[in-house]
Amino acid sequence: MNKNSTEVAKAAIRLAVSTREEEKAIIEELESKGVKSAAVDIGGDLVNSIPKIIERALVASKKTGIIKDVHVHEGAVAGAAKDAISQVNSKALGLNFGGKLGIARSGEHVVVCLFISIGLLHLNDLAIAIGHRSIPIID
Repeated sequence: MNKNSTEVAKAAIRLAVSTREEEKAIIEELESKGVKSAAVDIGGDLVNSIPKIIERALVASKKTGIIKDVHVHEGAVAGAAKDAISQVNSKALGLNFGGKLGIARSGEHVVVCLFISIGLLHLNDLAIAIGHRSIPIID
């Protein structure tokens, strides 16, 4: 059964904020509910890391079967990742960060959630952002 965009967003958020130990159980639980999902670690300087973040989102999405290797699907994940990055851009500009992407899909909804810790000396700031796209279901 396909979930609505809010349910898919919640799944991506859960993965993004999970620990590596929690991740596998969450992915299995989501799979049993008809939601395909993946998570991937990210980090570095935000401006220089943008292409790498998008690439990691695409690789994880294809590897786990969230999307097929078709232009429309790739563009949807890349666009959702770019949307999430743009939401935290002003907060992390010029600073180092570390964090995680949570990616989830059910039916036509695909969501990329970005959860990061932004380093500034010993004072870390946090940011969370989300991007959503609707994509055609290709059999």
